[in-house]
Order: sequence, then C-alpha cells, then structure tokens
Amino acid sequence: MFIIEHSQEGVECGETSYDHTVAGLGPAELFVISGMLIFAVLVVIGIAAVARAAARNRPPQIPRPLPDVPHDLRSRVRALTDDGRMIHAIKLIREETAMGLKDAKLTAEAIAAGRPVPAPVAHAVSPLAGTLAGRARELKASGRFEQAVHLVRGETGMGQSEATAFVSALEPEADTA
Repeated sequence: MFIIEHSQEGVECGETSYDHTVAGLGPAELFVISGMLIFAVLVVIGIAAVARAAARNRPPQIPRPLPDVPHDLRSRVRALTDDGRMIHAIKLIREETAMGLKDAKLTAEAIAAGRPVPAPVAHAVSPLAGTLAGRARELKASGRFEQAVHLVRGETGMGQSEATAFVSALEPEADTA
C-alpha cells in the first residue's frame, strides 16, 4: 500500500490517506484475476488426475517372444550397438532376418542390454530352401507370414498387396515331391 498526501477537499495538506489499489488495479480487477488463476490451477490438476487415472486403467503390456537371431548376427549387432550405431544394428537385423521394424528394434535393444534372445532352431533343409518361393513357404509354414511378405518384397520389389497375395497363394507342400 502506498501512502499518498492529498490536498483535496476533506483531506488537509500534510495528512495521509491510503490508496487501496495494487499496481493501479482495483479490488474488482484483483478479484477477477485471482479467480482466473484459481480456475487455471484447478484445470491443470483435473487434467493431471484424468491422465493418471487413464494410466492406471491401461492393461499391462505383455512382452511377446523375440524372433530367432543367429549367434554371428548377435555378435555383429552387439558390436554396432556398443559403438552407438543402433539404427545400423536394426537395419542389419531386418536385412538378415526379414523381421519387421518393431521386432528388429526390440531385438537390437535386447541384444544391447544383454537380455536373452532365442537362437534359431535347426530345421530340416528342404530341397526348395534356396528359392524365394521355398524360403517364403517355410516362413509361412512356421507362422511367420509377415516375415515371408517382407522377404518377397525385399527380393522382388513387389508392393505390399502383391507380396501378400504371392505368399497367400503358396501351398505348404505343392512343390515338394
């Protein structure tokens, strides 16, 4: 509060009176501003409460098993991640395993962190294993349809729908005779 000397009617020179304004704002303006501040704080608290409640109601993420990664690929990925080249490690995994981006990223992170990654299980080699159709057929038969599509797209340049149709048309034992 400020003490101001007035020379107005009713107040003699030299007497003091109090100015009841703060920074030139009257009580009504101060009341409105304080109300807006209180409202803003309540809105922020409300948003935080809703976000926290939503986070509590979210179902837990169940980690899915990582695809097989050969030992030599693991060591190369580990070397890349140790050098801080995570993106190169992910690209290497995708090129050599036909994994999707998400699986390759999770696998690279697991290898970098030293978590276990499944090793490939030895499968009997079919006579068609060297052909694109044979490799795609084996991936499809082992339940890795998406990887088979990725393999076909990578080696032929087909679009997503064409590669999906190609892999879908592969019969499990059509050419094995």
